[in-house]
Amino acid sequence: MNITTNAPSRSIKSLGGEADALLKTLGVTRHRYTGGKLIARSPITGEITGHVHEISAPDAQMAIDKAHAAFLEWRLVPAPKRGELVRLLGEELRANKAALGRLVSIEVGKIASEGLGEVQEMIDICDFAVGLSRQLYGLTIATERSEHRMMESWHPLGVTGIISAFNFPVAVWSWNAALALICGNSIVWKPSEKTPLTALATEALFDRALARFKAEGDKAPDGLSAVLFGGREIGEILVDHAKVPLVSATGSTAMGRMVGPRLAKRFARAILELGGNNAAIVAPTADLDLTLRGVAFAAMGTAGQRCTTLRRLFVHESVYETLVPRLKRAYESVPVGDPLKDGTLVGPLIDAAAFASMQNALSAARAAGGAVLGGERITYDGADDAYYVRPALVEIAGQVGPVEHETFAPILYVIKYRDFDTVLELHNAVPQGLSSSIFTNDLREAEAFLSVRGSDCGIANVNIGPSGAEIGGAFGGEKETGGGRESGSDSWKAYMRRATNTINFGRTLPLAQGVKFDVA
Repeated sequence: MNITTNAPSRSIKSLGGEADALLKTLGVTRHRYTGGKLIARSPITGEITGHVHEISAPDAQMAIDKAHAAFLEWRLVPAPKRGELVRLLGEELRANKAALGRLVSIEVGKIASEGLGEVQEMIDICDFAVGLSRQLYGLTIATERSEHRMMESWHPLGVTGIISAFNFPVAVWSWNAALALICGNSIVWKPSEKTPLTALATEALFDRALARFKAEGDKAPDGLSAVLFGGREIGEILVDHAKVPLVSATGSTAMGRMVGPRLAKRFARAILELGGNNAAIVAPTADLDLTLRGVAFAAMGTAGQRCTTLRRLFVHESVYETLVPRLKRAYESVPVGDPLKDGTLVGPLIDAAAFASMQNALSAARAAGGAVLGGERITYDGADDAYYVRPALVEIAGQVGPVEHETFAPILYVIKYRDFDTVLELHNAVPQGLSSSIFTNDLREAEAFLSVRGSDCGIANVNIGPSGAEIGGAFGGEKETGGGRESGSDSWKAYMRRATNTINFGRTLPLAQGVKFDVA
């Protein structure tokens, strides 16, 4: 069922001129986004904002080869010096936070605070990585052999491939790039075809930081960072290239099913950040005011287009009739519209395909007996090719049909529960395992949820929603989410190779495990 709400009295202005001005401010020359075949389009209005030049397959191969040559030089630069480059990148991001954040909002449709927040994540990971550049520690290991020392060493791995999705077009790049660079690797980035302008801007800011790094007397090789604009075939080149020992890929589980085996076939490493059918449990003792706010942001923020978006809500029968009517009122009244305007909380879906996917899921939910509130399209003058929707709340009796699958749109399935152990089973009974939360003031429930018998996700929270991670904690999930981790205390190890070293400083040669092998 496709219901459209017309709003002829409201209109959204063209953004092409503003995007052009922002790109100029950020240091991107016009020829980079004019005359090309890759179309950049703003979901806010649906208008075309640029024509980016795609890279050819041979040129992509050459860029990766050049990145490998750059790695061979960059790995010899001391890690704290490598950290200095990342520090300068952080400075460029700070100085251009407003412009880049605005461009993120224009290209993705995020509300203004979320666009700025994404750039703040980039700044945060740069700060984090600079500190790590002096903390790439190895262990000294106790050895059973006298006059021997055993230790582990960590060395740069090689070219780091980065494949990012549209919903966090620049933050995901930074999570990987900042750590890969301080670890001594070069980076090759294949951004989403839906967000090429923010990639161009990020590339320009990195180039500024690199120029400052060299101007200060430090050395960095050509080809240290490359951006490959293009479609699936360019991503396949990056995944299959023998000189790319690590690929960090963010996207759908379907994408991961293709990328993972191809990397495994050549024994390359993968950091996979895939789908998330995230859930929250509202227990009898929950603070319902806090819960309402936490659920609303997690389910409706970024128009439901976060991998950590809340999609399943289990509400205890004792508080169901109190919480759910309040949630319905929030869904009916939440401001939907131009994300660049003050007061808007929900912007557009990324494109027509996302809208169609949402409508298909809602139709399936109705067929499964669900009662649907919202989900209709809202139109604006000047934005005929944009897809604004009222977030949908679906009351449904059980975890059936579309509830078991991730739909990248603002749909919240609400299910009543009675027993805590049963709801834990339901919570974990989906293929995905990214993020989760429980709202409770019962210590036993909270601890059980975080325990080995509780949430099976990579992220488990208490009294906050599943959305909105910080770079200080490892980000990623289990099962069909891929098992990868980005950021966090030891995430740098994924970008390095470990060597175990044993040094004999004595005059005898004792063997481990008491082995005797004497020769004359």
